[in-house]
Amino acid sequence: MKVRVLFFGATADEAGSRSFELAVDESLNTETAFSRVLDKFPQLKNHRLLFAVNQEYVGAEHILNDGDELAIFTAVSGG
Repeated sequence: MKVRVLFFGATADEAGSRSFELAVDESLNTETAFSRVLDKFPQLKNHRLLFAVNQEYVGAEHILNDGDELAIFTAVSGG
């Protein structure tokens, strides 16, 4: 299974990349996939992050499918 991981904003700066392909043998949820991302980009652990799959916000338990896009970006607030 392949998932395209996209980085936006500060996450792209920290990762030094806008995207990469995560290849795994089994089905994953968002939380487990992010754990794999942290293996490659441990510096992201220090950020408060949000996730979207195929351009829709998702929680940690969302199951990823082959070909999905997992977007990772920093949570921001405005006033």
